[in-house]
Order: sequence, then C-alpha cells, then structure tokens
Amino acid sequence: MSRPDPVLPVQTRQVRFIGSFGDNLPDATLPEIAFAGRSNVGKSSALNALVGSRGAARVSKTPGRTQALNLFAIDERVMFVDLPGYGYAKVPEAIQEKWKGFIEHYLGEREALSLVVCLVDGRHDAQPLDQALIAGLAEAGLPLVVVATKMDKVRRSARGRHRRQLAEVLGVPKTMVVPFSSHTNQGVAELWQIIDEAVRAEP
Repeated sequence: MSRPDPVLPVQTRQVRFIGSFGDNLPDATLPEIAFAGRSNVGKSSALNALVGSRGAARVSKTPGRTQALNLFAIDERVMFVDLPGYGYAKVPEAIQEKWKGFIEHYLGEREALSLVVCLVDGRHDAQPLDQALIAGLAEAGLPLVVVATKMDKVRRSARGRHRRQLAEVLGVPKTMVVPFSSHTNQGVAELWQIIDEAVRAEP
C-alpha cells in the first residue's frame, strides 16, 4: 500500500472579494490572473488552496455554480478572476452561450490580464474544449500555464506519464503543465512562482 501524500504548508493570503460581474467589469487597479476550466475540474478548490483558505471561493458538489466573473484581490497586489466553468451539460445552452460571451470578451479585451491559468483534470485525457481554449489563447499570444488538478488521485508511478500525455495533447511544453492537488497542496508553491513572475513582467 502506497503512503499518502504529505500535506504541505501554504502561506495564508489576504483575500478581499470585489464582486461578481458580467460584461460590466470595474476598471482594473491590479494585474489580473484569470482561472479557466471545465465546471467539474476543481477550480474553486484550487483557488482556495492558493490563498490558504477553504472559504475564499465557493466550493460546490454541483458543477456550473460560478455564473459570472468573480474578482478577488489577493494581498492587495494581484487580482484573481474566477471565470465561469465551461462544458457542463446540465447548464442550459442559453446560459452557456452567455458565459462564453463573458469569457471571450474578458480574455480578448482586458488589458490588465497578466496570465491565464488553464485547469484540466490530471486524471484523464485532455478534453476537446480544453484543447480549443489553450489553442485559442496561444494563437492570441496570451500568457498561460496549464494546471493539472486532482493529481493526488493519480498513482505516483503514473503522474509523470499523465503530465507528458497532457502536454502532448494540449500542444504545450511539459514544463508548462503544473501537477496540482488542492488536498496535499502539491503545485501551490510552483504556481505562485509563475504568478509572481507574470505580475513582475507587467510594465
């Protein structure tokens, strides 16, 4: 029997919820980091792990609960933007199209956007919607990183192979895929380093 992964300590961050917005976003005051992924990928759990708080972003067993762009100021130095999850079949098509409009407008027009964190389920093959998102971001020249969530549920001996396969299917270097677990905090420090570098790169 394999030993459980250790739970690594993380720094608790100051989080201030700014609000939920559609296409009426407030003027940007901080560099922004957007989080995008399928509705059941564990996006809210990943956000909570990053800030060291279970209650910063809403975690629900029902996918599709994020219905707007949720903004959080972190340590008053960077803004996290939680985008609506995509690809959940039980959400009416009209609402999905509305969310798609929010996301495309934000990603295409927001000058404060410093990095897009693309979350994919590390247990499975990348889905066509994941591939389309990452290809579109790359074509637009937007900075991105891929976060493979739920890696604690993958056997340790298989994690390297899962990471390589995700990178190949998504068309990104393996180094751009961060193995992540909101339960063990694997990848939290590495992702914060990438976020810090993206923020420092802002003019």
